Amino acid sequence: MSTGTSTGTGTRTAVVTGGGTGIGRAIAAELVARGLEVVVTGRREDVLAATAAEIGARAVAFDAADPDQVEAAPADLPSTVDVLVNNAGGLAGGDDLKSQWLATCESNVVTAVLVTTALEPRLAEQARVVTIGSIAGRRGGGSYGAAKAAVEAWTAELAFKLGGRGITANVVSPGFIEDTEFFGGAMTDQRRATLIAQTANGRAGTPADVAATVAFLTSPEAGHITGQVVPVNGGAHLGR
Repeated sequence: MSTGTSTGTGTRTAVVTGGGTGIGRAIAAELVARGLEVVVTGRREDVLAATAAEIGARAVAFDAADPDQVEAAPADLPSTVDVLVNNAGGLAGGDDLKSQWLATCESNVVTAVLVTTALEPRLAEQARVVTIGSIAGRRGGGSYGAAKAAVEAWTAELAFKLGGRGITANVVSPGFIEDTEFFGGAMTDQRRATLIAQTANGRAGTPADVAATVAFLTSPEAGHITGQVVPVNGGAHLGR
């Protein structure tokens, strides 16, 4: 594996997959604001470049579901990674039931496993790994919910695998988050009202809500929180 790029300044480094838009972008921007040197990754080079320029990050384009691209990517990533946020994922289509389930698993589970495995030798002592899950992982939701449930099981194992190095691994599990591609397009006023009515605080979540939670879990102060699923859903589903 290539030695990659290092800051050489002692600044903590972060890699955020799927960092071009929505929750990933908000997370990357929050980490930049907290003084980290951040690399955003994703498939759309133009979107990544624009985001990186706007928030003060660096862009590295690759498909996190493609093993060959993931294997090549570390040449452009930091040689030491203090924070890894596996945000890449979402709903995946398919021509039939089998291809739709396989694509959804690939998009949400395989991406996280491939990138984490590729960067594991570069994770610093006391590093932080956060993977974005979903309320659907506990409430159902077809192939997407099943994939996010698998993310939780994988993270539980990862926490013990990396814990001896002081590295934590957690899942942040959002509910209804507005201003994201995931909830764009088909969202009707009635559907929005239904989702908000399920919350205890009577509002939709925002990318900033998720970013603030991720920022804490990736901070040095969060070293005794690991193997956990942290809901960010306004009480729509209680994490018991």
